[in-house]
Amino acid sequence: MSYTVVALGGNALLRGGEGSIEDQRETIRETAPHFADLRERGHELVFAHGNGPQVGQLLLQNEESDTAAEKPLDVLGAESQAQIGYLLQQQLREELGETPATVITQTLVDEADPAFDDPTKRIGPFYDEAEAEEKDFPVKQDTNGNGEVGYRRVVPSPQPIEIIESERIQTLVETGKPVISVGGGGVPVVEEGNGLSGVEAVIDKDRAAQVLATDIEADEFLVLTDVEAVYRNFGTDDQERLDQLTVDEAADLLEAGEFGEGSMAPKVEACIEFVENGGERAIITAPETATEALDDETGTTIVPADR
Repeated sequence: MSYTVVALGGNALLRGGEGSIEDQRETIRETAPHFADLRERGHELVFAHGNGPQVGQLLLQNEESDTAAEKPLDVLGAESQAQIGYLLQQQLREELGETPATVITQTLVDEADPAFDDPTKRIGPFYDEAEAEEKDFPVKQDTNGNGEVGYRRVVPSPQPIEIIESERIQTLVETGKPVISVGGGGVPVVEEGNGLSGVEAVIDKDRAAQVLATDIEADEFLVLTDVEAVYRNFGTDDQERLDQLTVDEAADLLEAGEFGEGSMAPKVEACIEFVENGGERAIITAPETATEALDDETGTTIVPADR
């Protein structure tokens, strides 16, 4: 039995970062069929996913309401996990032949993490420069799915330490049930006495998915994004496709600045961490080429240093 953790990028849920529930359903309908073949091949699947656009929309509704009580970001993160999990459950049931279980997931972080002093995680809609200047929260430049540059809200993105529900998730996987978990990187929590307390942040979903993959001893870690493979000199005339990298080669490229902040870098970092912690291989590719990537026909595969 092969355990595969599948980290779904934002474009697998909502293209362009904005849209209605029906827009999300339509995007998921296009994405979900690609996983049926994986299931038929014997891969026990655990899905993780982003939540940037969805939690951003909830945050806007939260702040603009004159009547409803304001909710903290950790609670909105939990709401977005349930929302996206529900939409994924319905479509994956049709494709996989059974309904996955959605686990509302908490992710332990360090309250002293320096990320709390330097927000970098983009959430919510895009703004033009004039709109961005009017906002009373921090923003940074970002590029949407059409290559257009704008600005988005940024919040802290601390490093995940532990997935609180990992044992429960592993139990489900061991019984052959597909699972949807670590939505949006999980709800960030810190230890408070014998309990846990939510904090205002959004964790990178690829890093959190890697922690889960390591915790449950997954064989493979599949990171799905909007490109078929990773490239050196991406976007230039001399870009070079990278088919396979050892963890050392990937780390060297990362240190050299080949992968941009907030885009490919966290995915590569997560893949390196997974393989260094005993995973067989990590793959970065697009949803529509997932099967071919597992057959080494496309995608970028990161393997141990001795391979």
